[in-house]
Amino acid sequence: MSDFPTEFQPGNVVTRHLLEQLRRHPKRVVFTEGEDLRVLQAAALLVENQAVAPILLGDRDNIRALAAAHAVPLGLIHIIDPPKSGDFALFCRRMENMARYRTLQAANPAEIVARPHYFGALMVQYGQADAIISGNQSLPAAYIRALIQTIKPLPHVTKIFAVSLMLGAHLKHLGSDGILFLADCGLIPSPTVEDLASIALETGKLARHFLGRPPRVAMLSHSTKGSASTPDAKRMAAATALAREQASAEFLSIEIEGELQADVAIDPAAAEIMLPGAASRPVADVLIFPNLDAAHIALKLLQHLAGAQTYGQIILGLSRPAAQIPRTASVESIFGTAAAVAVEAIKFHHLHPESDF
Repeated sequence: MSDFPTEFQPGNVVTRHLLEQLRRHPKRVVFTEGEDLRVLQAAALLVENQAVAPILLGDRDNIRALAAAHAVPLGLIHIIDPPKSGDFALFCRRMENMARYRTLQAANPAEIVARPHYFGALMVQYGQADAIISGNQSLPAAYIRALIQTIKPLPHVTKIFAVSLMLGAHLKHLGSDGILFLADCGLIPSPTVEDLASIALETGKLARHFLGRPPRVAMLSHSTKGSASTPDAKRMAAATALAREQASAEFLSIEIEGELQADVAIDPAAAEIMLPGAASRPVADVLIFPNLDAAHIALKLLQHLAGAQTYGQIILGLSRPAAQIPRTASVESIFGTAAAVAVEAIKFHHLHPESDF
């Protein structure tokens, strides 16, 4: 019996919107951990929907055997075994020339480039793929390390960070368009005021790109507009002020408000009570959390208790589009994350014109 979900259809309006864009502008997405049935199925579905040209890294024979055993079609899916690739020697030379190579604990460049995370990151850095996805079989640290050591950072972003896209038609107040952006859910344990302002602006730009309108960004806290005077509340208030100042200087169409309690940010009824004169205010599209603990816990609770569908995380702060998926990711989550990061790649050079993409 086939394990391939031949009757699969994109399950929400957001995914369908992403696919519509990708059918006009298909992108190449490299999956660094291709010897995974979930990745195979997601890649085949992306081809079926004419959205993405998948590139799978791994042992060619193993991937083909896995696909055959589960009746997954491999048409238009490119498979690369890094050490056997025609670009392997070229990537070794480029890695050797990188100044950051000196910080890597490896005997020679070939040892590094043979690792799929590094090979995939080099493909994206040098234009042989448009975006990269990993994390379905490995610990996040190994993948993030490869990204940092091979892909150029954006100079105006203080630190790289992660954004999760959350969907859930059954959930109240989940963004004005049924999609909510949460950051930073994966990388910065204790962001500074400058980090938080940078996270707010970059996530706001991403949301603007996806939604096609000015997004509403909420800087979350246990306090609303000075209702508490703790150092953490003051930090979020300062980050709000800095983010607004920078958005104004860059002429960005992003609404930023804070510090706000979560209910005030997402529930108009709560906002009306807590903020006089705030009736009929729209719900937030972007939630910026004060620290990694709060963001990650909220993400997991919404996902596993409330049943929200999450895509990503999208890694921001790099000069190339990248995404990380959890080891528990479903086929739908991998499919949606690939679509999201591919859509980011469509206009990535417009979002970050200083990159040499």
